[in-house]
Amino acid sequence: MNDTIVARPTGHLTAILETAHALEAKLESTLDEAGLSGAKYSVLSELVRAGEALPLSELAARLSCVRSNMTQLVDRLEADGLVRRVACPTDRRSVKAEITEEGQKRQVDGAQRVERLERELAALVSDVDGAALQRMLMALR
Repeated sequence: MNDTIVARPTGHLTAILETAHALEAKLESTLDEAGLSGAKYSVLSELVRAGEALPLSELAARLSCVRSNMTQLVDRLEADGLVRRVACPTDRRSVKAEITEEGQKRQVDGAQRVERLERELAALVSDVDGAALQRMLMALR
């Protein structure tokens, strides 16, 4: 029997990946306090940015997801009373998502919580480290 222990990779890549996972979990936890998931917050924020109802296909394209996933997400948002489906006046086959008043309130709450989280995280990272992260991101793009 081989008792060789396989070491976990260490270094920058592992640190970056673990940091990304921890940040994602912290963001999801923060948004959960507003009654939102990251995906729901993204849709509501996109509708706020647009300032108008958007076809589901356009929402999917703007958020880089497949239309069937957007349909399911809008189903959940609609069930939560955060968006409503409206008919497109120029294309009877198209359906648009429109943010509700409650959806706007929840998006604002989520945005305020995300901003607070960003300030907390910025206080933990020096300007030098922040610049290094930006350089790394630019190099990977």
